[in-house]
Amino acid sequence: MEKLQVRRVGVLVKPNQPEALETICRLVEWCAGRGIKVAGGPRLQRERIESETGCEVESLAHEELVKESDLFVVLGGDGTMIGAARLIGDAEKPVVGVNFGTLGYLADFTVEDMIPALELVLAGDYTIDRRLMLAATVERNGKQQMHDRVLNDVVISKSALARIIEIEVEIDKKFVNRFRADGLILSTPTGSTAYNLSAGGPVIYPSMNAVVITPICPHTLSNRPLVLSDEAEFEFTLKTQREEVALTLDGQVGMPLEHEDRVTVRKSRTGFNLIQAHTRNYFDVLRNKLKWGR
Repeated sequence: MEKLQVRRVGVLVKPNQPEALETICRLVEWCAGRGIKVAGGPRLQRERIESETGCEVESLAHEELVKESDLFVVLGGDGTMIGAARLIGDAEKPVVGVNFGTLGYLADFTVEDMIPALELVLAGDYTIDRRLMLAATVERNGKQQMHDRVLNDVVISKSALARIIEIEVEIDKKFVNRFRADGLILSTPTGSTAYNLSAGGPVIYPSMNAVVITPICPHTLSNRPLVLSDEAEFEFTLKTQREEVALTLDGQVGMPLEHEDRVTVRKSRTGFNLIQAHTRNYFDVLRNKLKWGR
C-alpha cells in the first residue's frame, strides 16, 4: 500500500474501559514524537485521561473528528468496532482495531501490537481488509422512518411474548416467500459469525460478494438459509398484525415495526476499511473463537 499521510489520529474507546487510559497515553506519546495529533469524540473522558496520565487529548464533535482524522485507532471489542463503522460512514477512513480481552473477529491487534502496527502503517507496509456494509431503510405509509448503515446484520424479530410472525420477502422486485418464523436475519459476511451462525446460517468468508438470509426458528423446516449476491435489493414487509416486532441493526440501533412496514436493504456505497495484521488470518480467528478442534 502507499504511505498514509497521517496528521491526526482519531481514537474511539469502549465506554467504561479504564484499562484504555494507559494505552491512550502510549498512543499520544508515540504520535507526539512524530508530529501527529490525537483526538477523541465528545464522550472521551479527556479530563480523566489528563489528570490520571498527564497526556493531553483533543475532544472534537463526531462530525469534525471524522473529517479531521486521517486514521482511527479503536480500543475495545467487536461492538466498539461496529459502532466505529457506523460513525466513520462515508469518510471510509482506515481503522486499526486494538482488542481488549479475548481475540476479536474485527479488532486484529493486541495492546502490545498497537505501536508496531502504527509504525508499519506509516511505512506503507499494511493491508486493507475492506468489509461490505449494507444500507437499511424503513418506510411506513410511504414515509421514511429510519435509515442507517449495517456492518453485521439486519434482524426482524418478535418480542419474547409475541407469537410467530409473517414476513414477505422480495429480492430485486421478485417475490421469494412469506416466511413464518420467529424472525429473519440478513447478514453480511462479517456478521455471518454472529447471530446468523447461532441461527444455523453458514460462515461466509469476508471477501465474498454475498449476503445470507436466515430464518429464525421457521415454522416450515424446509425454509433454510439462502445465500445471495450482495448486489441484490431486498424488501421485507411485515404481514403480521397486533404483535410486538422489532427491527435491529447490528444489535445496536433499531425501532419497533408495525403491520405493512417495509424494510429495504441494499449494498452501501460505503465500506469499512480495516487495517489487517500480517501475523493473523481469518482461519486463525475461526479456530480460536469457535474452538474448532477442541
